[in-house]
Amino acid sequence: MLHFVEAAALLSETVERHSELPMPAIAYGATIMGILLLLMLITVSFSNLGNRHEAVEEHIDPHRQHPNNHDHSTTTQH
Repeated sequence: MLHFVEAAALLSETVERHSELPMPAIAYGATIMGILLLLMLITVSFSNLGNRHEAVEEHIDPHRQHPNNHDHSTTTQH
């Protein structure tokens, strides 16, 4: 049994497979950096979108109910 383990270890040490990258390693970093910079510029371009139009007053709906209008702790019980 030990003979097979030694043979497998020896065989795995002698057979080394190297696969070359399709482009230099620095190109991967530069590509990722370019994509992130593009996404940042897209995000920054939308940052001033809220200031495009003049502010208008909000329409007050008298039938709209707010959570604090239903506070029953201030009422007296009968």
